Amino acid sequence: MAIHGPVHSTVGLETHGFSNLGDEHWNLGTPALYEHAILNGEGDLAADGPLVVLTGHHTGRSANDKFIVRDRVTEDTVNWGKVNVTMDPGHFQTLKRRMLAYYQGRDAYVQDLYGGADPDFRVKVRVVTEQAWHNLFASHLLIVPPKDDRHDFAPDFTIIQAPGFLADPEIDGSRSQTVITMDFTERVVLIAGTSYAGEIKKSVFSILNFLLPPRDVLPMHCSVNVGEAGDSAVFFGLSGTGKTTLSADPHRMLIGDDEHGWSENGLFNFEGGCYAKVIRLSAEAEPEIYATTQRFGTVLENVVMDPDTGRLNLDDNRYTENTRAAYPLDFIPNASPTGHAGHPGNVVMLTADAFGVLPPISKLNAEQAMYHFLSGYTAKVAGTEKGLGNEPQATFSTCFGAPFMPRHPSVYAQMLADKINKHGSDCWLVNTGWSGGTYGVGERMSIRHTRALLNAALDGSLAKSSFRQDDNFGVLVPESCPDVPDDVLNPRSTWSDKGAYDDQARDLCGRFHKNFEIFNDYVEQPVREAGPRQAA
Repeated sequence: MAIHGPVHSTVGLETHGFSNLGDEHWNLGTPALYEHAILNGEGDLAADGPLVVLTGHHTGRSANDKFIVRDRVTEDTVNWGKVNVTMDPGHFQTLKRRMLAYYQGRDAYVQDLYGGADPDFRVKVRVVTEQAWHNLFASHLLIVPPKDDRHDFAPDFTIIQAPGFLADPEIDGSRSQTVITMDFTERVVLIAGTSYAGEIKKSVFSILNFLLPPRDVLPMHCSVNVGEAGDSAVFFGLSGTGKTTLSADPHRMLIGDDEHGWSENGLFNFEGGCYAKVIRLSAEAEPEIYATTQRFGTVLENVVMDPDTGRLNLDDNRYTENTRAAYPLDFIPNASPTGHAGHPGNVVMLTADAFGVLPPISKLNAEQAMYHFLSGYTAKVAGTEKGLGNEPQATFSTCFGAPFMPRHPSVYAQMLADKINKHGSDCWLVNTGWSGGTYGVGERMSIRHTRALLNAALDGSLAKSSFRQDDNFGVLVPESCPDVPDDVLNPRSTWSDKGAYDDQARDLCGRFHKNFEIFNDYVEQPVREAGPRQAA
């Protein structure tokens, strides 16, 4: 066994139970990890420099294979159910022992990193991976500490990832050969049986979602950017709603594209990089993100590459719709070097409405903001999770991030309400989904129209325009906006069959009401009454 790398901690892997390893590779930089990944046969070098890897069977998160250890720390603090599934402490220990045994004789790649740009609230995370490219992914997506901070790095949490290890449900208490489980007492995360790198970053997000609320920090599944005047904006939204794309605005500084905290200090990024969807990405519509797919350092997951020329085909979905690019935040030209911003002037909730009935933008009062935050309506886009078909599924994911929220949604919702009220933020609901019909009939909202609407919202001009109240959803819809056709602002006018629109709108209103029944006991009456209403 030999230890390699520019710096390794005095707190070694033996403290986590590792023994009889092959070589240990600590905190390697991008060029070295490229070399290891290519020599190991983990990926290929594309013509313009990105590293192209395939994740095999799992091309998205395995939502049904995620667990939390139930013990004295989590018994009364985790919202147990379909999302937060119990794992017995004994099964966790058995799985850990078996994974450590699997690592014997194998090389280990180690990154010591930070989760959180604010030193007051960050968590120190050690990521141990079986393959070099996953280590590169982790170093991109989390925050690389200064070299001096790594000498005596003692992790608050350790993630042990082994795609080649297959769990045994009878022995390990898993549901399949894939498992993602975390123990908040031992402060260890185990990831096995999947090469999809997103499991690493979302595990850190789940950790912070559990740890930060008691410290009066709201963890958010959102992107954040800030204008030249220091006006910051929060964008909530699940995968496929345009959160990453819309926050990468050349006229606004990007704080981060996916995970942030809102404390009394303001907003701060949890991450040091971006994990963008790149299927059918174009240089014209999304130039900043497209440029990252053409350079050294970016990791491309499940992107099709010509083996002879090394040229990419970003339009080819033969492996998955969920093709991804992982890159450091500074690959975006106007990204913030600090990861900090002030309190937001605007809070935007993004949804991809598969029914095609929501307005492209609407202004929410405080009660409506709470209602739609708790509802978290969107559509799951094909490929972002294993098991989805080729069409989006209408879904309600509370707080726009239910799979990653260990605590009860009302905890996060109340924190959001308190912070919005305290800092006077304007709230908007933006539909980046379909117009003119349901999915398969209508068309996806034009990103140019969405950007025009957002620009008007963020510069304050849209809030001063004339509004009409939507007959179905009760929200305020602007009657006009520069660079956006008036008929686009009224979704009913874009449907050729008005009766079909009315039926779909009525159906979606009913879905909202049925979904919200689970929250009725946790909110005041004005919030309960802020939801959609059936048109006469």
